[in-house]
Amino acid sequence: MTTYKSRTDSELNQDARDHLWLHFSRMGAYNEHHEIPVIERGEGAYVYDSKGNKYLDGLSGLFVVQVGHGRKELAEAARAQAEKLAYFPLWSYAHPKSIELADRLADYAPGDLNRIFFTTGGSEAVETAWKLARQYFRAIGQPSRYKVISRNIAYHGTTMGALSITGIPSARQPFEPLVPGARKAMNTNRYRCIDCSHLDSCTLRCADSIEQIIEFEGPETVAAVYVEPVQNSGGCFPPPEGYLEHVRDICNRYGVLMVSDEVICAFGRLGEMFACDRYGYVPDIITCAKGMTSGYAPIGAMIASDKLMEPFLKEEASFAHGITFGGHPVSCAVALANLDVFERESLLEHVRQNEPNFRATLEKLLDLPIVGDVRGAGYFYGIELVRDKETRETFTHEQAESLLRGFLSPALFEAGLICRADDRGDPVIQLSPPLICDQQHFDEIESILRHVLEEAWAKI
Repeated sequence: MTTYKSRTDSELNQDARDHLWLHFSRMGAYNEHHEIPVIERGEGAYVYDSKGNKYLDGLSGLFVVQVGHGRKELAEAARAQAEKLAYFPLWSYAHPKSIELADRLADYAPGDLNRIFFTTGGSEAVETAWKLARQYFRAIGQPSRYKVISRNIAYHGTTMGALSITGIPSARQPFEPLVPGARKAMNTNRYRCIDCSHLDSCTLRCADSIEQIIEFEGPETVAAVYVEPVQNSGGCFPPPEGYLEHVRDICNRYGVLMVSDEVICAFGRLGEMFACDRYGYVPDIITCAKGMTSGYAPIGAMIASDKLMEPFLKEEASFAHGITFGGHPVSCAVALANLDVFERESLLEHVRQNEPNFRATLEKLLDLPIVGDVRGAGYFYGIELVRDKETRETFTHEQAESLLRGFLSPALFEAGLICRADDRGDPVIQLSPPLICDQQHFDEIESILRHVLEEAWAKI
């Protein structure tokens, strides 16, 4: 039997290569010459690796660590709850922290979104919403409604239902055939739109394409439309003015549920507790996760309208769905402590006040020939890279592979910035720093990006 003790950095790396299966990672890329980065601790907006190197966490872990790293009050909330009640399921029971958190989320949510179904993460929340939509329509006598519409390149999760809703072909293909009934509409990438990229404003054809799919499939077969307030994959596509209200109207007209997938966008990422408030629409369902605990414990939720609960209030009715660790007592306690930090430190106001400065700082990079577009909202931005700025010519697959994975990802990390260099769509760099960040952090991000992107352009 192995006796475990403190390991040296090289021993940690060898153990990681031998036993740890990283998510969405090319495991063959790690060998004696290419180590697995081992992040050991965090403090505020920074993390430190096992060698002692310091990095600005420009992605908040994975769009998660809203209040920053190293918050002792969140660790204390977890300890106190674990000592009192470490675990009990929400299967026919409740516990105080789940009730308190559900009440608080209902208070934050718009309209009549008062019913909280807890999960352990975003994919489960997305999957739960599709299952609810299907069972709801069966319960009200419309069993033919089972299809969902989402958008091209949109990411909604990795479970089989959520993956079916996801619009990234390369993510779906290894697991096909997937759950039937998922259709894809246009996204809101104005920089690349063949209809309106050259116009002063969006034509909203991207929203009309959702209506066209509903009509083509038959309205009586469509259960839900999934939209992120700001689409993540492809590099932070914000909604054109009037787009989300138009989608809401379309859903109303055809009796289709509107799901606001806010796994990334909720809990302050766009300066509001729920991003639908920023854009002035009330969905039927919100899916959320990530920032609810700032990553200090895993949790997610589907927040549904009172209307969707009604069929399940009949005496023998039941939503035939459950998750062992959904609404875990420790996670709920941490979420409540995290939301206390939001309110005590006025983080939503902080994001709203600093968003113009963050945008303006990133837009300085537009003077570089490799930067085609800077887009996003709140503390959530994408920088699209181009081969030719005038024509907006993008990179070939081989060029993008060499640029993003061969140079940019390791170079940015070595320069002290954690962000995402992504090619799910056209090549982009994504930024999503902790909500506590201010101008000094924005300047540091811009300085590192400028230096590395100048090097990248010189290599092209």
